[in-house]
Amino acid sequence: MWRLHEREAGSPGGYLLAEELSPRVKTTRRAAVDSSKHEEQISMSSVNENQTTWLTLVGFGKLQHLGFLPFAFFLAIYVATVGGNILIVLAVASSRTLHTPMYFFLCHFSLLEIGYTSNIMPRLLQSFLEGGDVISLVSCLAQFYVFASLAAAECLMLSAMSYDRYLAICHPLHYPVLMSTWCCGCLATGAWFSGFFFSAFTLALAAPLSLCPGRRVIDHYFCDFAPVVGLFCGEVWVMWGAGVSISGCLTLAPFLLIVASYVFILRAVLRIPSGRGRQKAFSTCSSHLSVVAVFYGTLIVVYVAPTDHMPPLLRKAFSVLYTVLTPMLNPIIYSLKNQEVKWALHRLRRRLL
Repeated sequence: MWRLHEREAGSPGGYLLAEELSPRVKTTRRAAVDSSKHEEQISMSSVNENQTTWLTLVGFGKLQHLGFLPFAFFLAIYVATVGGNILIVLAVASSRTLHTPMYFFLCHFSLLEIGYTSNIMPRLLQSFLEGGDVISLVSCLAQFYVFASLAAAECLMLSAMSYDRYLAICHPLHYPVLMSTWCCGCLATGAWFSGFFFSAFTLALAAPLSLCPGRRVIDHYFCDFAPVVGLFCGEVWVMWGAGVSISGCLTLAPFLLIVASYVFILRAVLRIPSGRGRQKAFSTCSSHLSVVAVFYGTLIVVYVAPTDHMPPLLRKAFSVLYTVLTPMLNPIIYSLKNQEVKWALHRLRRRLL
């Protein structure tokens, strides 16, 4: 009966034969269609499940289960960091006496610090409340990219600030021309753009790599470079080498420029005959020099000093220094060591109250 239906399906009688098919054949065909649809739904769900890979951030281990105490501690630091840097930006924007290249770069540095700490702290605070943190692979890579980009931009911004101090002290007569508004904008834009642009190369090298089976745990409180690279298998050395090279260029080169700038600044200051003039020249650099010492000092401890035999909790504690505490200290350093910023903050407080 089925062969007859196949042969004469194109004829008018073929439709009559189709209607005369046995109920058993119709039921079988309907069951086959339903089965194929069910298999497609299962395959689609498995594809969607495979597209989302979940990772576990260990955080601070047993401290994660203390709940409110570490949450309150880090929340206070986060509020102080964001609030302090916002006050620096508002103080510079509201005071005409601070509309100079040095404070222009300081505003951009404060904005970088706000983004830098806000990339890490909210998820860390959430992990203290929930007793752990589960993050998708895409979110982990995004956090690493933002962290690396802002860290590189901060290094470049610090070097731009040191170059500004070099021109102001060593070439005071040419300073207004050399450090013009256009030059300041180019230096600040270049720092932001270079940080995000070159960090994208390291992230792009992770695309052809595959995750190692069973590696779904990151023994850290955020997605740093080394823990992220440890998740992948294959030619990981390419990503590792490119990441080290790019980060070395974006951190070591600005550091060398900062050192060279302060060598020339020191030579110029020592030639000033009066002690009061030398003190005034050094006072304009003391805040920036303190921030550079804190920032690069913590980076050297975490990434350069040998940490193979260091306990994981101690290594994370050193990471807290540059990801959490350093952004909080910068507004304090500038408000305590810089009289102009202190006066601007006092005037801002009077306006707000």
